[in-house]
Amino acid sequence: MSDASLRAPAETAVRQCMNLGSEESCAVVTDDERQAIGAALYAVASEVTDDATVVRYPPGDQHGAEPPEPVAAAMAGADVVLAPTTKSLSHTQARTDANDGGARVATLPGITDGVFLMGLDADYDSIATESERLHDQVAGAETVRVTTDLGTDITFEPGDREWQLDTGIVHEPGQMSNLPAGEIFLSPEDAHGRFVVDGTMMPHGKLDDGQTLEFEVEDGYVTDISDDAVQADVEEAAGAVGDDAYNLAELGIGSNLAVEDLVGSVLLDEKAAGTVHIAIGDDHGIGGDTHAPIHLDGIITKPTVYADGEEVELPRTE
Repeated sequence: MSDASLRAPAETAVRQCMNLGSEESCAVVTDDERQAIGAALYAVASEVTDDATVVRYPPGDQHGAEPPEPVAAAMAGADVVLAPTTKSLSHTQARTDANDGGARVATLPGITDGVFLMGLDADYDSIATESERLHDQVAGAETVRVTTDLGTDITFEPGDREWQLDTGIVHEPGQMSNLPAGEIFLSPEDAHGRFVVDGTMMPHGKLDDGQTLEFEVEDGYVTDISDDAVQADVEEAAGAVGDDAYNLAELGIGSNLAVEDLVGSVLLDEKAAGTVHIAIGDDHGIGGDTHAPIHLDGIITKPTVYADGEEVELPRTE
């Protein structure tokens, strides 16, 4: 894919999503496998400000692995950070420290040229409006229940933790978003029940028609996993952090109406309007208190969501 074809989504990211100013500094953090996207973002950023730079490093071993210290330092020293990387920097201390220092950060974990083009071909002001509409329906609810015809029936208790919006509009100091964006999400204090993933989940990518992954949850921890590959990934993480690897980390609801079909990219598919995603593992960067070297999202299609017993009106593309 030519660098020129990445120009339009880079413009959306730098100008609309990040609102980079001419007097601000911008660090584009990328790796050896995402150079084209990094270069496209840098090209646009360098037209806006004279204080733009690219920092490149070898891809990390896993999502959530801390970047090298010079990369972390570049993130902490910038006003705006854009991070198109193979492995996610979202759930890292480097990202948290950059936000705590006032940087506006957008991570693009696992981004590909195709996902960059598709996911950023959207009006992020409209996505923000849709996300806020969803947020108004669930904010303050003591319980949130998700069901599907495939057998999902799980109840989440937010406790004192608040819903967060990932709108793609990152204009205030300390804000963070994924790009592509479009979801509201929560790290619940407790959860119990069963969820059945039928959309996308690593290490599989997009699941085949009729394929499902089933999970049992008790007292906020996943107690049973039907799939050997997912189980192996969680067990590997548990070798480092014990039961924290089984933490029920996140409930998210997609709000990006531009994402009409799942493509096998968790980054994009979890934003699809009308879907729900549930994650296992680390939640310290999204309002929880669990540190783990894993954050596995599973996307669930055609859910019904209830907030304190009232059905939530989900966004739909059809």
